[in-house]
Amino acid sequence: MKEFPEGTQAVAHAIADAARTAILPHFRASGLVDENKLVQGYDPVTIADRAAEEAMRAILLEERPQDAILGEEFGTRPGTSGWTWVLDPIDGTRGFVSGTPTWGVLIALSNADGPVYGLIDQPYIGERFEGGPGIAEMQGPQGSRELSVKGTTALSDAVVFTTFPEVGSTTDAAAFRRVAARCKLTRYGMDCYAYALLAAGQVDLVIEAGLQPYDIQAPIAVIEAAGGIVTTWTGGKAHNGGTALAASSPELHAAAMALLNGTAG
Repeated sequence: MKEFPEGTQAVAHAIADAARTAILPHFRASGLVDENKLVQGYDPVTIADRAAEEAMRAILLEERPQDAILGEEFGTRPGTSGWTWVLDPIDGTRGFVSGTPTWGVLIALSNADGPVYGLIDQPYIGERFEGGPGIAEMQGPQGSRELSVKGTTALSDAVVFTTFPEVGSTTDAAAFRRVAARCKLTRYGMDCYAYALLAAGQVDLVIEAGLQPYDIQAPIAVIEAAGGIVTTWTGGKAHNGGTALAASSPELHAAAMALLNGTAG
């Protein structure tokens, strides 16, 4: 059974709280300035992204100085413990700058084999999804409840999410459409919140491409704790980024993976 160091949950919640405090004054604020990371296309970063990660790192440097840190905005800080905190201060900055409440703070604790513990936090709504050994719980305005995937087994009954209609390359997009054509409902644009909904038993599949480790490690831990499956499109470990196929049941995962790879009958 996977285990994580004592005190992990307390530290994770503390850095999630710090991120909330840093981010919320900027959400839907007039005059929010964003910078574009791309020469072609649009991948924004804001003062809220940077302020949140700085606040998260400050707590980790005090509470867990022996652990490494990998963050989207400030890169890697080496450690000596064999554990790495993987941080995305705002996953879904496009949604953040648009005023939609579907972005989130992602926190994972990982070792060489991948994430052992994960937390997805939506500060504006006040929902927090947590997963790890013996932990699968969400907290929100309606209180706390256990996380458990839906368990749908047939694509014809499934709800599938992806962030963007283009889904990576032209080939990736065509593969996604093969799956979406078999599903009951396809929805777009939810970023990390889609993974949280899968863990909460609301949706059945999340299919993504072009991911970084900080985009997917927290969702992997939360979804696996809730009974779901997350792999690459070819069935490998997804924690290093690239493609991701998250499913609420083995049957659904197998069916979707066959369509993604063009091997379905």
